[in-house]
Amino acid sequence: MESAVRKLSVAVIGAGPSGIYACEELLKSTDPEVTVDLFDALPTPFGLVRYGVAPDHQKIKNVTAVFDKILDHERLRFHGNVRVNQPELDWMRHRNHAVVVTVGASSDRRLGIPGEDLPGSYSATDFVAWYNGHPDMAAARFLLDQPRAVVVGVGNVALDVARVLLSPPQRLAQTDIADVALQALQTSQVREVVLLARRGPAQAAFTNPELRELLEDEDLSLEIRPHELDLDPSTRAALEREPDKMVAKRLELLAGARVRPQASRRLVLRFLVSPLEISGSDRVERVTLGRNQLGENLSARLTEEREELPTGAVFRSIGYRGLPLGDLPYDERSGTLRNSAGRITGESGEWLPGFYTAGWIKRGPTGVIGTNRLCAKETVAGLLADAREGRLPDPAGSRESWPHPHVDLSGWRRLDEHEQSLGTTSGRPRVKVTSRADMLRHAGAEGIALR
Repeated sequence: MESAVRKLSVAVIGAGPSGIYACEELLKSTDPEVTVDLFDALPTPFGLVRYGVAPDHQKIKNVTAVFDKILDHERLRFHGNVRVNQPELDWMRHRNHAVVVTVGASSDRRLGIPGEDLPGSYSATDFVAWYNGHPDMAAARFLLDQPRAVVVGVGNVALDVARVLLSPPQRLAQTDIADVALQALQTSQVREVVLLARRGPAQAAFTNPELRELLEDEDLSLEIRPHELDLDPSTRAALEREPDKMVAKRLELLAGARVRPQASRRLVLRFLVSPLEISGSDRVERVTLGRNQLGENLSARLTEEREELPTGAVFRSIGYRGLPLGDLPYDERSGTLRNSAGRITGESGEWLPGFYTAGWIKRGPTGVIGTNRLCAKETVAGLLADAREGRLPDPAGSRESWPHPHVDLSGWRRLDEHEQSLGTTSGRPRVKVTSRADMLRHAGAEGIALR
């Protein structure tokens, strides 16, 4: 760390939106000039854009056209199917001036209630990965043989899960949904989904466009108990002090929800309820709900009121959670890497020279895809400033290509073209290859170990 460097080598771990946006910012730099090695555990780039965005939201996925141009940069190398643990992390650090960790939040938060592990109780994270064709979920199976399912949570992911469960199969058949999921949903018996929110309508996390999409579906009856739309005194007072246009619009939309008796599917929005127990003899059969009240600080407080809700499946959608990576400092409470504006720090706040982070593993699972651009920009600005000020450690070894078999950019392009070709034949955007072995074969990388 003696002097500023003119040529910088950086490893970026995670090829989702935050990782690719970090690459974009790094490659813009001319002083110093940066070369980037981009790694991902999957044979494919794009992270949650490919495996998290709902299949019926193709317009959102169009951002991959921008990502493709970034991946094509002459100073970037893509390394797919590389799982990074401590040995890989050490290798990258010793051969680069800096390492940027952008692995996202791949786990989920649990409810912590009795019966959560019964068959029929699932993570929305797993369900979303399954219907989006994630290779690690290709063999998963979900019990969809009962008329009602319950989704705990009212964020956009919860609405996505409900919408996919209730969408007519012929509509989904025009998307890039995984074939195994499409086949299962074609025989699904689910006709009603109940969404559970522990707080009131003003505190719901879903966005207005997502809600409006459901309201505009003529074959969907969106039902809300009128008294559950009533605002508690604390919320009403807070909105009177500081009016919020988005919340006001949300309340207006919710008040306009209509029961459609002729609809074949039913979505029920419940507010101020919490699941207390999931029960059944050998699978999910019912959920015990508790009625909540909001306190002065808008926190949900459980009352004595209880309710039994029969159901055949429960999907928890109460937030994503990041996982530790090697020996990097990890905050168990927030599920993020400890950091200050993207610089990874120890427990006492000292910076680990050369280590940075961006995206959900940096700030938690908040924001939309575009939020990651600003997040990555902040991190890279700090990294480049450190480089110009001579604060980065010099690599112990010369920059060299990843020494183990992997899927490079040309391999990903071959797989991408194959999927799009299958889609053209079937009138879909693409047909995803969901077996990792088949992904590697179509990428021309059959010799790679299935890591």
